Amino acid sequence: MLMPASVDQTVEILREKLERSVLRPLKLAGRELLPIVQGGMGVGISAHRLAGSVASLGAVGTLSSVDLRRHHPDLMERTQHCHKGLNGEADKKAINDANLEAIDREIRAAREISQGRGLLAINVMRAVGEYAPSVVRALRSGIDAVVVGAGLPLDLPDLAKEHPKTALIPILSDARGVQLIVKKWERKQRRPDAIVIEHPRLAAGHLGAARVEDLNDPRFEFENVIPATREFLRTAGMDDVPVIAAGGIRTHEDIARLQSLGAAAVQLGTPFVATEECDAHPAFKKVLAEARDEDLVEFTSVAGLPARAVKTHWLKNYLNAEPKLQEIAHKKPRCVVTFDCLAQCGLRDGFKGWGQFCIDTQLAAAVRGDVMKGLFFRGVGQMPFGNRIVQVRELLEKLLTPVPVGAYARA
Repeated sequence: MLMPASVDQTVEILREKLERSVLRPLKLAGRELLPIVQGGMGVGISAHRLAGSVASLGAVGTLSSVDLRRHHPDLMERTQHCHKGLNGEADKKAINDANLEAIDREIRAAREISQGRGLLAINVMRAVGEYAPSVVRALRSGIDAVVVGAGLPLDLPDLAKEHPKTALIPILSDARGVQLIVKKWERKQRRPDAIVIEHPRLAAGHLGAARVEDLNDPRFEFENVIPATREFLRTAGMDDVPVIAAGGIRTHEDIARLQSLGAAAVQLGTPFVATEECDAHPAFKKVLAEARDEDLVEFTSVAGLPARAVKTHWLKNYLNAEPKLQEIAHKKPRCVVTFDCLAQCGLRDGFKGWGQFCIDTQLAAAVRGDVMKGLFFRGVGQMPFGNRIVQVRELLEKLLTPVPVGAYARA
């Protein structure tokens, strides 16, 4: 029986594979990395085990800031009474404080795994109510990079003013958004350290389009937005800012194609769920690994953004009931679970046309492995290993290894 390679040996193997391939390394925050970024996935899907493991092998590992207390039994015990809302603002503060403490713990735990290799990032959704406190806590805890999507992070340079060496990375979907961010940030004497271009037609979770009907807009196609972004960055004197493509990427050939368009690296979320190191419940991994593209559905999230997920039992029932729920949508006196996780919430604020469910409740059910009640976000495309659950190193090796000529024809 072959013994597993040490981390150092695996890092060397991956570097050699990169050198032998047509792929180029990612240069970011003064480091030379594998051109692979593991996307941030909440609630608790990408926590310290996954992010630390990916970074330990020389790539970019990403924590998701949302509701990380769920990985800490003592923090859950401390806040278990708070969801009843009997103490109003005090309960909300207790939950938020627990999540901020969890961010610090998770960053330290991921750092212990990575041992200084690769790069550790945290993804913070602009749409969450605790966006600013989460960014500030992550910065103080020594995170290497802050990635922000689900809204335009125009104020991110202000929040990171005391941390000039931390990489700031916005997630956008078209060249217009890139131009807006760059121009606004320039006035604050800061520029993006990288830019993630996420394709709404292919990605998972909350998507960078105004409406579900806009997901197929040609302006989001990689062939359009990546060259346009690179040209804008060149004219702005920022040709060294890496562009990272995200959405539906599954193979070495996908990475090579996107690098040929001008991308420096790629970001993947869904394939990293189907790894042993992923922090999600095994049932969560199974749902995503076995889902096919025809099992996915797009809908409007409670955050008012288009979203893509597996059409599981709960989601089927919700979508059937959605028209009636939106008819009776009305403003509530408070968040149904006292969490107020979103700055604007379709259920709490009574926005017609927005989702009418508690997203934290459904995502928390999913991370626990509750297939009947959970909401399971997933991106388009077949998993690299089919429905198998593999180690992170196996996924990275596969992504860095060219498929022999004729292999697809033989398959």
